[in-house]
Amino acid sequence: MDNECVILRQIPTACGRRFGHATLNAPKSLNALSLEMIDRLAPQLDAWAADPHIVGVLLDGSGEKAFCAGGDVAALYRAIKAVPAGEVAPAAAAFFEREYRLDYRIHTYPKPVLCWGQGIVMGGGIGLMAGASHRVATPSTRMAMPEISIGLYPDVGGSWFLRRMPGHVGLFLALTGAPLGAADARFAGLADFIVDESERARVAGLLGDTRWEAPEVAGGNEANHARLGALLDRLSTPRDNLAGPLRAHFDRIEALIGHDGLDGIAERLTALADDADPWLATAGKAFTRGAPSSAHLSWALWQRVQHLSLADVFRLEYAVSVGCTVQGDFAEGVRALLIDKDRNPRWRHASLRDVGPDEIGAHFRLRAAGSHPLADLG
Repeated sequence: MDNECVILRQIPTACGRRFGHATLNAPKSLNALSLEMIDRLAPQLDAWAADPHIVGVLLDGSGEKAFCAGGDVAALYRAIKAVPAGEVAPAAAAFFEREYRLDYRIHTYPKPVLCWGQGIVMGGGIGLMAGASHRVATPSTRMAMPEISIGLYPDVGGSWFLRRMPGHVGLFLALTGAPLGAADARFAGLADFIVDESERARVAGLLGDTRWEAPEVAGGNEANHARLGALLDRLSTPRDNLAGPLRAHFDRIEALIGHDGLDGIAERLTALADDADPWLATAGKAFTRGAPSSAHLSWALWQRVQHLSLADVFRLEYAVSVGCTVQGDFAEGVRALLIDKDRNPRWRHASLRDVGPDEIGAHFRLRAAGSHPLADLG
């Protein structure tokens, strides 16, 4: 079982019902989310949702370093390079379709989902965690959506949940990939509880010791959501004196983003690279080194998604992500970071002003025959 990419178990409980337990199991890659993992986890979630003896799901990752460091972008790079330039790689399109379908399933899951977000939680890992009903961060949690550094953009529903963060911090995070600790993850709406890592071993036991309601009984799922929340509240770190740089710099970030468009934002974020505050300076440097096309995509999506449903956002992101696979910067960013590891990406454009609107608009064109692959969501 330890050789499985996702370890699937069940936790017996005091009432005779069970909790499903799924563990991402690729610790050497920091549990990077592969298509194999998606295809193992997704049908099991469906089966557990339909099983009246399953009252909820615990989702975590193997090892102490990471819940999930993101999608398996190295595999996506190989898929892109296996087809002629400008063509859609079938494996890449399949990955985005099934990943987003899984993320949407978690967002809309009828039973409680407890996601234990210990250690590194980035990109595709946030996609899994964001939709869970009970999201736990720990003191070791380090979250980020650093896609601008690899020529992508915050996908996996990021266009939806970043838009729902306080003020304009979501756009700031999209443009800078700034990292968040546990307190800021909760401030931004990406975590609900902060629990010490030492409590992890107790969680399964506490789930097992609890009596849960029958999911098929009226009000059963609602009662189980509340019961799980109360259990995690008892384990949580006191909220006093918990603050991170995102919250501390909220007013500064609002001024940095402003209301005058991407050119003004770019000027202020570029200047931020010399800031005296190390966290802000790192954010500014990440923006200046990131792909200009990615900044434009994040800005365009910020404008478009405000009134879209979650399902419509995933459909839009599917088109844009597949578009990124044929436009060049995504493959180049992965090459520089993970393949050749020279950390010197050669973006297609030297600056934001070199990126034309038609080029950005082309990312939003659906590259699929027939109906949208995610037409059935929602």
